Amino acid sequence: MTEPVVPASEYYTDEFAVDPYPTFAELRENAPVCLVKGPRFDSYLISRFDDAKAALTDPRLSKDLYGPGQHYLRIFGPNSEALNRNMLNSDPPEHSRLRRIVSQAFAPRRIEALRPRVAQIVDELLDKVAPRGEAELMHDFAIPLPMKVISELIGIPKADHDQVLDWTQVIRTSGSSKNPERDRAAVQEAQLRLHHYLADFVQAKRARPADDIVSDLIAACDRQGTLSESELVTTTFLLLFAGHQTTADFLGNATVALLTNPEQLALLRADPELLPAAIEELLRFDGPLPVASPRIAAEDVEYQGVRIPRGSVVGVVINAANHDPAHFADPDRLDLTRERGPHIGFGHGVHYCLGVSLARMEAQIAISALLHRLPDLRLAVPAEELRRLPAASPFRGLLELPVRFTA
Repeated sequence: MTEPVVPASEYYTDEFAVDPYPTFAELRENAPVCLVKGPRFDSYLISRFDDAKAALTDPRLSKDLYGPGQHYLRIFGPNSEALNRNMLNSDPPEHSRLRRIVSQAFAPRRIEALRPRVAQIVDELLDKVAPRGEAELMHDFAIPLPMKVISELIGIPKADHDQVLDWTQVIRTSGSSKNPERDRAAVQEAQLRLHHYLADFVQAKRARPADDIVSDLIAACDRQGTLSESELVTTTFLLLFAGHQTTADFLGNATVALLTNPEQLALLRADPELLPAAIEELLRFDGPLPVASPRIAAEDVEYQGVRIPRGSVVGVVINAANHDPAHFADPDRLDLTRERGPHIGFGHGVHYCLGVSLARMEAQIAISALLHRLPDLRLAVPAEELRRLPAASPFRGLLELPVRFTA
């Protein structure tokens, strides 16, 4: 079968950035495997739940972007290797080796021990905004909360938090300006500065270890020779970026979903025991990672009768799959009482989100505190006027989230 081809101009639109789900529904129905011709590279998108779940564990769809094919060049550009050559972009056994080392730092007991500190950071952030009666929740709360948590876990000095956050936000908001050339230059500069900072940071931790994840990784590396120096740096970057980016965007998306579905918000206020199930439903409903990180077809593969040629970039559309009516009744409706279903918001297979326990814990504490600390919380602008990350961004999130509440 000849695959449907969708030009980027039809897919990456302003309307899509506001609400991608009508487009996802059309793809699932009429082009469940299609080639999207993007501004930097073309990719095959897989949008039905069963196909998406299968693709996430398909060994023919490689995550090794930095191997002989050097596929990272067309996806991330020439300056990405210093930060992005990590376990996210690798296959077993390399991925297994790296994940095994890092997973020890995310043991459930260690994460649960962080609960009081996370609650303290949440209270500190809300103490600053609660008396004002209004806030910009992305800048004031959703972004700094997970950034502070992961920075402390990693061991980044408090004096450096704001600078590191600035660099990561340049990368996160790539494509938001009206000047793409200047935008790319700013991202490259931020990547370079962040790489230099993390390389120096790892060296400083080796000289003065402490009770943090990076010190643990260095100790494991020095004892067993399990991580190279460059892997220490790229792993630190992955933990830093993945540890706050998606959680920040999730908190923004979840807040908007609740405020625009008042009957569901009322349910949650009336029954706080719903919170764990609500987090799962909010993630299914409007997750922060619409398309899983890229895969490369290591050989010709076929999905839905469409041949995907060897060497093609493949994107698994998580947010489309999580709205598949074949698996979720009335999928475009937010239902906090929905039975916990098999959503793939945290991925599936060997690349299942390593920080899932931390993300769930942060989300539960943050959402609960927002509802209790900011009475009568409401959007300050109509939902359709909220400024979002550009349609071509790999993330679904907000640039700003202005709200009002009773001071």
